[in-house]
Amino acid sequence: MSPDLWMLLAFAGLLIAGVPVAFSLGLAGAVGILAGLPPAMLATLGTNTYNSIAKYPLIAIPLFILTGLIFERSGVALRLVRFAQALIGPRHGGLALVAVLVCMIMGGMSGSGPADAAAVAMVMLPSMTKAGYPKPFSATLIAASASTAILIPPSVALILYSIVVPGVDLRALFAAGLFPGILAGLALLVPALIVSKRYGWEGGTPVEGAERLKVGETFKQALPALFAPVLILGGLRSGLFTPTEAAVVAVAYGVVIGLFVTREIGVRDLWRLFGEAAVISGVVMLIIALAGIFAWAGTMLGTFRDMAQWIIALTDNGVLLLILIMLAVLAAGMLLDAISIYLILMPILIPVMQHFEWNPVWFGILLAMNIAIGQFTPPVAVNLMVTTEVAKIRLEQTVGWALLFVAAMAGALALVAIFPEIALWLPRTLGYNVG
Repeated sequence: MSPDLWMLLAFAGLLIAGVPVAFSLGLAGAVGILAGLPPAMLATLGTNTYNSIAKYPLIAIPLFILTGLIFERSGVALRLVRFAQALIGPRHGGLALVAVLVCMIMGGMSGSGPADAAAVAMVMLPSMTKAGYPKPFSATLIAASASTAILIPPSVALILYSIVVPGVDLRALFAAGLFPGILAGLALLVPALIVSKRYGWEGGTPVEGAERLKVGETFKQALPALFAPVLILGGLRSGLFTPTEAAVVAVAYGVVIGLFVTREIGVRDLWRLFGEAAVISGVVMLIIALAGIFAWAGTMLGTFRDMAQWIIALTDNGVLLLILIMLAVLAAGMLLDAISIYLILMPILIPVMQHFEWNPVWFGILLAMNIAIGQFTPPVAVNLMVTTEVAKIRLEQTVGWALLFVAAMAGALALVAIFPEIALWLPRTLGYNVG
């Protein structure tokens, strides 16, 4: 049996045995080295783990994770919900609309689906339940809406994609993810509103008269939160700071908002948030570090090259192959997190992408949309696990609603695949290099 096959079987076996993804990648890489390379090459393990994380753009990941935690604990989600509720008013599907909008705005601060899902679920689930929405529906809708955080900048997954794929401008990726992210949110909103009206969940009259004063009042309270995405994207567009520096600015802005504007966090809370962000970032960085062993072994053994050639040989039809790849990524998204998927699949998919001359920015957005769908698709749906835990319901109760929203977001994915300009128009207009 060939060394690369030993490595792949070791990885699959370790995953099935329940070994964490990070250690499965590292150990499988070591197996590949032992099976096909001189044993002395094991001395490269330390160098490869270090080289995998010794990259300046990766600094943005822990900083954006910290930003999301600070905004989550600063009462930002609650203020956004109040403003959206006052603006939309009581009507069929009103709270569903609020949930989707708030998730999308929060995604523009945290870049993390699970963090987005947790913050919005804790605020929205009680009021949605009181208005007559079933908990499984509410939990699934919030989990699906929170998945847009992987598309709407700043996205942790897109940061990693820009590092894994050489020559891709992160600013172009951020700009390219904006319209597909909005499209995905709208795609989720359509079935949510139809179902809400059909079952009569929530109703009432539009906001009028004295209620409009409440809109202005809640807008003032939500303004610091609404300004956060403007600050990040505006700074990037103006060239005032780089994406990595934008993460530093976002943290500083979040600290100011939490300490002096909402006043819902103190210095001691900040220390705890730093610790929590360090733990989450440590998990992410561990995956990236140990994946470096797997990637190096796969490159040296020719595993990725052979798999890419096998995929290319399947068919000369680029459209058919793109569909097959999207289905494979969707299946992977149901089992693995976005970071693991990028690290495992991109060394294989980069040669395929280059062979068919697919635009790397567009292809990255398609992958992100596909992974977003996986974040709320059972059996392993990270966003859904968060919201069902908040709602105190079983994951199995959400399967029917999850399939409905999967179909809706798959429609948005198909539109971006058929019309690449949905993703590429904005970065081209802004003058970024889209490949």
